[in-house]
Amino acid sequence: MSLFERTKEVSKKRGINLQRTAELAGLSTNAIYRWKTTNPSKVSIDAVANVLNVSPEYLLGNTDEMNRTRVSVSSRIDLKDALDDEIILAFDGHDIPDEDKAKIKEYIQLLDLKRRSEHE
Repeated sequence: MSLFERTKEVSKKRGINLQRTAELAGLSTNAIYRWKTTNPSKVSIDAVANVLNVSPEYLLGNTDEMNRTRVSVSSRIDLKDALDDEIILAFDGHDIPDEDKAKIKEYIQLLDLKRRSEHE
């Protein structure tokens, strides 16, 4: 499978078209379509991989492991910190708006409060 085909496949799985993928990666609207006949720069591949949350090596066909990184138990990420930080969170390829992040945080706090009260 070519770089273009893998990129198209992952974009489709993420629910975004190739033009939007290119825009989110900071590329021109039809840049990814040109990958059918030209070799993109490493910077472009890295940017698209970042948007699609896969490794550049996956897009290039050098591995079948889609995930960029795996979080080990010893390097746990506190969800509260992730929701508070100025980072872009996404679910299934779609950005989570700040209002929704606040709702998610409230819901998790409620669940945590319930769990703690049950253990008292």
